[in-house]
Amino acid sequence: MPQLSKILILFGAFLIIGGILFFIGSKFGLFGHLPGDFVIRKNNFTFIFPLASSILLSILLTIIYTLVRYFKK
Repeated sequence: MPQLSKILILFGAFLIIGGILFFIGSKFGLFGHLPGDFVIRKNNFTFIFPLASSILLSILLTIIYTLVRYFKK
């Protein structure tokens, strides 16, 4: 059980860090403005689908995860 608690704490920390990065990134225009990010604006409706930003974030997280696993051995 202690192992599960460590995993949940780390997962929560990664979510908090990711949220902060997205918040800072949206202030400076890093995320959501790449080619491949879809924005649909109607009268009282805005739909944002950051496909390219999500793919980029996924690639970065995969690289970080791979490096951590590699150096942990």
